[in-house]
Amino acid sequence: METRRIGIIMHGVTGRMGMNQHLIRSVLAIREQGGIALKDGSMLVPDPIIVGRNANKIEALAKKHNVERWTTDLDAALANPDDTIFFDAASTQLRPTLLRKAIEAGKHVYSEKPVSEGLAEAIDIARFAKQSGVKNGIVHDKLDLPGLRKLKRLRDSGFFGKILSVRGEFGYWVFEGDWMPAQRPSWNYRAADGGGIVSDMLCHWRYVLDNVVAPVKAVSCHAVTHITDRWDEAGEHYTADADDAAYATFELEGGIVAHINSSWAVRVRRDDLVTFQIDGTHGSAVAGLHTCFSQQRVNTPKPVWNPDEPQAMNFYEDWEEVPDNMIFDNGFKVQWEQFLRHVVEDGPWNYTLEEGAKGVQLAELGYQSSKERRWLDVPKLEI
Repeated sequence: METRRIGIIMHGVTGRMGMNQHLIRSVLAIREQGGIALKDGSMLVPDPIIVGRNANKIEALAKKHNVERWTTDLDAALANPDDTIFFDAASTQLRPTLLRKAIEAGKHVYSEKPVSEGLAEAIDIARFAKQSGVKNGIVHDKLDLPGLRKLKRLRDSGFFGKILSVRGEFGYWVFEGDWMPAQRPSWNYRAADGGGIVSDMLCHWRYVLDNVVAPVKAVSCHAVTHITDRWDEAGEHYTADADDAAYATFELEGGIVAHINSSWAVRVRRDDLVTFQIDGTHGSAVAGLHTCFSQQRVNTPKPVWNPDEPQAMNFYEDWEEVPDNMIFDNGFKVQWEQFLRHVVEDGPWNYTLEEGAKGVQLAELGYQSSKERRWLDVPKLEI
């Protein structure tokens, strides 16, 4: 079978997310399976080059995972015409500059989110990519999680009837770093370094709500810094000034109300680190990362409020698990395959940098709403 090579410049993949989800479980996994089957019968095989500042770190990463090419010279990598895609998973603060440089070099660009720290910059880079005619994309990985795909399947089938509301819970306890090492990098909690859960998570909730439920029309958000004393990777104390929790309510098209709590200062007592519940006139469903449970109108129990006696009903027993009915691949890998097909044979692709700008827009409005303590409409972007 004929194979076709596609060169991918991968920047910022020494971090946890970039390394595990993008390099190992997506690009290298595609390579190990023999590539992607194209319409002409050939197999498209990615050939990555790892780019970073720390030569020792990227060389060790390349050797460990049998990646033949690595470099600390980004300009030289961008100058190589044999590599057609640039991917970035490094600092949000540097991302717009790096994407612009890659686009100017004629590369198609694929990027982690958020695409930038501010909306004006996000619109600018999305517009530049569009005007330059390069294929471009932003990661929307949660849409391909099994739990959310099942939730969308229920919506598309009409299971819910009229959707009334959405409730989301995201987060876990991130240790402060003194007696127990923190499981997130310290920059997440410093505003000057681009930290903050609003900027990190509201861009996710934008595409989840837009695609799984209904488009977002307005937002009311309260951002909080619950824990101010933290310790960094070197064990040094610092004062955290970025928001570590956000309590956001959204108005969606059709009069749907959605509320999502996001927190790195919460202890988990639910099915997963993130759960979404949709309630409708004909049924309800709750999804985590992988599982989804539903309850139809005819199977809904009839509890009666009685504070004088212990609750005798086990409400978990009245929900039925939605079956897989198919094999679900890694969500990041699924979108990599979609983007590669989009680049090579113009396959369908909806998750452009313009969609990334919508996420930045919602995060920016979330911060403004929290500061001004009021609801804000989400205007349509013109790019």
